[in-house]
Amino acid sequence: MPLSIALNVKFVISLAYFACVSSIITNTCHSGTGYEWSRRIHDVQCSNDPLHNIFLTTTTMSSGPGESSKVDVPSFPTLFDPTTCSRKGLCPVTKIRHQQEPLESHSLYFEQHGTGPRKVLFVMGLNSTSFAWSAQVNYFGRHPEYTVLAFDNRGVGNSGTPRGPYSTSGMAEDVVVLLDYVGWTAKHSIHVVGVSLGGMISQELAYKIPERIISLTLAVTTAGGYLWQNFPPWKGFVSLQRLQFIADPEKKIPILLDMVFPVPWLEETSETDPEGRKNREIMLIDYRKRIEVTKPQNPLGAISQMIAGLTHHVKPARLNTISKSIPKVLIVTGDVDHLVHPSKSVYLKKHMPEAEFEQWEMTGHAIHLQRREKFNTMLERVFKEGEEKAEAKTK
Repeated sequence: MPLSIALNVKFVISLAYFACVSSIITNTCHSGTGYEWSRRIHDVQCSNDPLHNIFLTTTTMSSGPGESSKVDVPSFPTLFDPTTCSRKGLCPVTKIRHQQEPLESHSLYFEQHGTGPRKVLFVMGLNSTSFAWSAQVNYFGRHPEYTVLAFDNRGVGNSGTPRGPYSTSGMAEDVVVLLDYVGWTAKHSIHVVGVSLGGMISQELAYKIPERIISLTLAVTTAGGYLWQNFPPWKGFVSLQRLQFIADPEKKIPILLDMVFPVPWLEETSETDPEGRKNREIMLIDYRKRIEVTKPQNPLGAISQMIAGLTHHVKPARLNTISKSIPKVLIVTGDVDHLVHPSKSVYLKKHMPEAEFEQWEMTGHAIHLQRREKFNTMLERVFKEGEEKAEAKTK
């Protein structure tokens, strides 16, 4: 087969793969055009006063010329603990760096929890909303020393869907705008945690603003490369093909669980559940809740995020620069990851020599959910070590 044809075939298969991932994670798609022509953006301090939430936080949004509706930001359903919420809203993202005059492109939905001095940014993966961080936001948001920031990437959840295609570099630019918007601009002040596509975005973010970042955690992610190098391991690929032809979310969830968690672990009784349920039952309920509160995704956003994942590539020289620039870097993966092979994390470690590397046994792609207590404890240690190393450098 000629090389050009082979490359085209691989490209088509890669696109099909990411389409499968998108259809699984989003479960349902919006049928409208989804283009957002204008927004007047406001964000608010969270309040338990329903009148404050209704009258002070109205956002005017429109999906097309002549079509406008009022959206009350705090009325968006959430899986996060409302008692810890300190701020939430829609951050306007404007294209400033490479054009003569600012133009509002889209907005990012975000929630800030806690009011402590230690700032943590969570960056989620492909076509998943910030609610996938519930186990982390609800944990750290209740601790008095933390302020955590979680957001929906462009093209998913309550965030806007600008025209594609997207890139991980462009999505990282979104994050820079958000950090500026909430005032997280101080040197060595932000702990960044990225999973899967969120880890790819976090790599680009760390390269853009290394001076702000005090620790970087890259979970189940990759430095990318050529398009066909983004294929998952065989079991993941087969599961994705099966899920592509299933419309009912209830039938999708069991296959999805087997793909992102090790099956033996799913069949075990939970060590922390007071009712003594199996992990499968708990995760089934968790995924159902997330589907219930997740806004249907615009197909444009799904495809554009796929392209961002397909085209992601941080070369060894840049990885090395990131490794040397950030006080503490940790790379973590599971040994039963059916979507991003553990070897991708080994590659990251090879080109980020200063980074710490961990591979957890009997752990799948949803590492932050399956091992939530261990994951959160690990993050606490990473945050502390990052601060200690940054302080040592200033002496």
